[in-house]
Amino acid sequence: MQEVSAKHAGKWKRFFYSDLMLGLSDARQIAYIGVITALCIAVNFFEFKLADTQFSFTVFASILAGMLLGPVFGPVAVFLGDAIGFLANSGGFMYMPWVGLSVAAMALIAGLVMKLPFHFKGSCFVKLAIICVLSLLVCSVGINTTGFYFYYTRVGFSPKALGYLSDYFGGVNMYWTYAFVRLVFMGQLINSAVNYVLLFVAVPVLGAIKPLKLKIG
Repeated sequence: MQEVSAKHAGKWKRFFYSDLMLGLSDARQIAYIGVITALCIAVNFFEFKLADTQFSFTVFASILAGMLLGPVFGPVAVFLGDAIGFLANSGGFMYMPWVGLSVAAMALIAGLVMKLPFHFKGSCFVKLAIICVLSLLVCSVGINTTGFYFYYTRVGFSPKALGYLSDYFGGVNMYWTYAFVRLVFMGQLINSAVNYVLLFVAVPVLGAIKPLKLKIG
């Protein structure tokens, strides 16, 4: 397929495709998706724990994928990367489909927010702040935490979760109690904050790489 100028792309393409992906041939689009998918697979091998806090760079990779590839290709690359990465590094645990949905939703949010018509200096950082807030509320809490909560109510809360609930909240297994415990005491809020800081550091660097077409504003 012959590459065309981005300005000649249809309106729907300009909305759903990132500046990077607009006008590229099918082969080059697949190549970019493959690279980002490989990045998402790689981050599955760089998870580590400190006490009861699990650190990973999944949030960073997912949001970056949406910013670079847009709200169509970004979620595809992230979902594939999460699924393949899990198969390669499952650690014997069951696959949790809502985790893949959560990270794909992060890429979708990032791709859509980047399309907001903000053109003032530093507008990209405002968009990034919006992305971080929405990804935390919609994905980390709304999808991921909710998925784990209903899973645990079906199979029984883990001893670690029950211990937290018992020690700090008298053992009341309510959704918002579990969400608070997961975010604060199990370190998910810290993990997200670290990923968000990395994004604010990385975006200016990536914005200086002209072929990526990441507009800083």
